[in-house]
Amino acid sequence: MTINEDVAPSIAAANAEMAKTLESADAADLADAERGFIAALSPGVVQSADGTVVWDNDSYDFLNGPCPPTVNPSLWRQSGLAAKQGLFEVTDRIYQIRGLDLSNMTLVEGDSGAIVIDPLISAETAAAGLALYREHRGDRPVTAVIYTHSHIDHFGGVKGVTTTEDVTAGRCEIIAPAGLVEHAVAENVYAGTAMGRRAAYMYGAALPVGPRGAVGAGLGQTTSTGTPTLITPTLNISTTGQIETVDGVRIEFQMTPGTEAPSEMNFHFPDLRALCMAENATHTLHNLLTLRGALVRDPHVWSRYLTESINRYAAKSDVLFASHHWPTWGTERLTEFLALQRDLYGYLHDQTLRRINQGYTGIEIAEDIVLPPALTAAWHTHGYYGSVSHNVKAIYQRYMGWFDGNPAHLWEHPPVESAKRHVEFMGGSAEVLRKARQSFADGDFRWTAQVVNYVVFAEPDNAEAKALQADTLEQLGFGAENGPWRNFYLTGAYELRHGSVGTPTEANAPDILAELSVEQVFDAMSLRVDGQSAWSAHIVIDWHITDENVVYRMQLRNGLLVHWVLEGESGSPDATFTLTRQMLIRVLFGGLDLEKAIAEGHLTVAGDIAKLAALAGYFDNPDPGFAIVTP
Repeated sequence: MTINEDVAPSIAAANAEMAKTLESADAADLADAERGFIAALSPGVVQSADGTVVWDNDSYDFLNGPCPPTVNPSLWRQSGLAAKQGLFEVTDRIYQIRGLDLSNMTLVEGDSGAIVIDPLISAETAAAGLALYREHRGDRPVTAVIYTHSHIDHFGGVKGVTTTEDVTAGRCEIIAPAGLVEHAVAENVYAGTAMGRRAAYMYGAALPVGPRGAVGAGLGQTTSTGTPTLITPTLNISTTGQIETVDGVRIEFQMTPGTEAPSEMNFHFPDLRALCMAENATHTLHNLLTLRGALVRDPHVWSRYLTESINRYAAKSDVLFASHHWPTWGTERLTEFLALQRDLYGYLHDQTLRRINQGYTGIEIAEDIVLPPALTAAWHTHGYYGSVSHNVKAIYQRYMGWFDGNPAHLWEHPPVESAKRHVEFMGGSAEVLRKARQSFADGDFRWTAQVVNYVVFAEPDNAEAKALQADTLEQLGFGAENGPWRNFYLTGAYELRHGSVGTPTEANAPDILAELSVEQVFDAMSLRVDGQSAWSAHIVIDWHITDENVVYRMQLRNGLLVHWVLEGESGSPDATFTLTRQMLIRVLFGGLDLEKAIAEGHLTVAGDIAKLAALAGYFDNPDPGFAIVTP
């Protein structure tokens, strides 16, 4: 059975009910999203050097039409606003490129050139945005780049707007919050494969674009698939209130670590009366735990920093802009915008903790919590990217961990074994599917997805189960107001029908790997050791890093790879490698031919060179296409 050409009556009815709330919606967001429009990139398509399309905003033109029953009308509204593409004037000397990637790129005109804020994900999209700006504002050189925080959609396109040579020569400054490179590299390398695979679900990058597929991710449309790059900052901001004059433009910075990213900052332009809120206040409820995976964020400090933003900058600002969505103009309006965003995160935090201390679990609180009327009435607090449901569970996880305190949940069977037992207890797969089809007909898609998942995991070759599960996930996607939820559901349905889409984007790009510290290189290696196979191995290798004038000792024992800085005599290693940090990265992560590198004088080896190959023999490889909706 498959009904994937139809929308279930219950989903159609729920979407129709949601549409009624849009009929009386004010037009302020539409006016703001179109204000200051100068020109669009035409066609709205960006290609790489080899002609591969890395961004296609024109594919979202269907959003200009009426909302079909296969999309939640509120998400349709949000996607239509976020898809507006081109060069926009924010205020005097401040311009934005929107709709050319998941994020925005902002340009501030200084005395001699332009300051670029957040150069998108890919060098190709950033270059296209800069070219559009120069076409209408003149061929101004890029005199500085500011990264607001440590996520790749805010630094990845840097080499599309400047070069390492210009930065090294002092012609372009790179400004970032302290710790950005460390956090950016750790996020994209340590768990990068798993995050990248799940990001394929979250952003729906492999889904067909259209009313039955990808319509947007709530924060933007999707992620570009060009070349991610990184240039190390030349100026690290570390203190709230720190003022820097950049190309004649005064900027006051506000540090906000632990909010939307572990390294993040807002900043104010006192002479332009403009406030950049990075990704701490956008036109959506954001994630406290992104569905692709990350460290749990702190809504308590997030709320406190927004209060600080209000008190320090709101009265001194005429416009607020961020790294996603559209600006808000007017001191009174932007102050209320910040206050509602502050109240949103603070309310979720405090009310979840109140219920935790009454003995409720995360999943119970998520079903029960209701936002105050003022927050519900504001469109920018809707869960287009984050959601009340998964944010409440994230707060529970932050404070209480994975265990809900019920001993019955302390040692449950893993998914496959649990599924087999569930299916047996429920009378076998045929009986489960019979009942599940009735639940589907009744519109109880949450329950249908849960029970059919047991059959899929117990019997992965059961075509009927996979077909029903795909239909069920599709209906849940059609009804979702949250962009990532829709993408997760529809990508799950797509993979059940067509197989794995893998990981469309690459997190551990060469530029990001090149910024690994020696410590991070060795940490990343240790995460790849197959511990059980290495139980009896004992290998000691010293690494003399010449450009840092330090020797690290690496030791494999008991299946654990450890390292430390070597000080004084400490016994003889099996081998010693002498090389630079960059050569270390190429040897361990870049697939460098070791014998050729030695012959060319890039490194030297003393002792038993075969020990490195022996060590590598205990590594296993991450899987960028691991199963998610099947075992």
